[in-house]
Amino acid sequence: MPSNSIQVQKYKNRNITKWLIIFGLLLLLFLSLILSMSLGAADMTFVEVMKAFFHRDNSTNSLILYQLRLPRIVVAVVVGASLSVAGCVLQSVLRNPLASASTLGISQGASFGAALGIILTEISLGNAVKSASNGVNPYLITFYSFLGSIASSVIILLLSRFKKLKPSSMILVGVALSSLFSGGLSLAQYFASETAMASIVFWTLGDLGSVGWSEIAIISIVFLVIFVFFMLHSWKYNAMESGLETAKSLGVKVEALTIVSMVLASLLAGASVAFVGIINFIGLVAPHIARKIIGNNHVFLLPASAIIGGIILVLADLVGRMVISPVILPIGAITSFLGAPLFLYFIFREKVQ
Repeated sequence: MPSNSIQVQKYKNRNITKWLIIFGLLLLLFLSLILSMSLGAADMTFVEVMKAFFHRDNSTNSLILYQLRLPRIVVAVVVGASLSVAGCVLQSVLRNPLASASTLGISQGASFGAALGIILTEISLGNAVKSASNGVNPYLITFYSFLGSIASSVIILLLSRFKKLKPSSMILVGVALSSLFSGGLSLAQYFASETAMASIVFWTLGDLGSVGWSEIAIISIVFLVIFVFFMLHSWKYNAMESGLETAKSLGVKVEALTIVSMVLASLLAGASVAFVGIINFIGLVAPHIARKIIGNNHVFLLPASAIIGGIILVLADLVGRMVISPVILPIGAITSFLGAPLFLYFIFREKVQ
């Protein structure tokens, strides 16, 4: 009995430590937000940021904060969290450490679906269509984006289920799907009008600066609902980490959970891509960093991944705004520069089983 009590106490202490780590990550996210709100073409001190934030008026600092910086910072947090949580869950249900929305072609499928939605919207309206990021039928664009993302998920799920693909083969399928959807995106640009093509280019570069509060609300609601679902099933993902047979013996309906999880992860990626374009590698990088810091328990791994994803995207956006200010570099390019070396690192360290 005494030994059991010691083990229970050690377990409780480990959990307390992990919650403290999550609290530390939240503090780091807060500091990242303050830094991003302070720096830009017009720098502000911490005091000026706080004054502009809590006393909104027509002053220059207040206008810069609320009209320019705050929307892109908030969407960076939500999109970073969405892509990271999607990547974390995909890695779990596919048992593949390199699975993410970008490496499996889900983001590219979502981007192609969004481009298709832009063209169809233009045809249905009979006139030039604006960018979806400016609010033209965002629900339709999101719907087509989701269809594109779910197409990749269905193909990968079917191949992994009936062809018994190895994790490394799934990544090759993702590369093939990315190439396929990139070709479809090129054709969409070729046949699109000049106005529609300009809107489609938005998806290929990634942009946090054209999203309004209504789009942020949509992404946030989608994220919160799906994140709650994932958290409620976190113990099932833990069971799947021990093997499918073990999970089944514990009463987990592995096949159903895998399908539902991939659909919801695709919806997360599709909703994000529909408004900000392709953001590469966040869903790959953040979960791995979280695992290194906090372990594989999804009760802690999911929120840690979400917070780290938000931190990475906020800081990446800050880099894009500051490198050659006042020119803002595409956020998709910044995250690719970050993620590609890490992707190669995992390969050379033989992380792919």
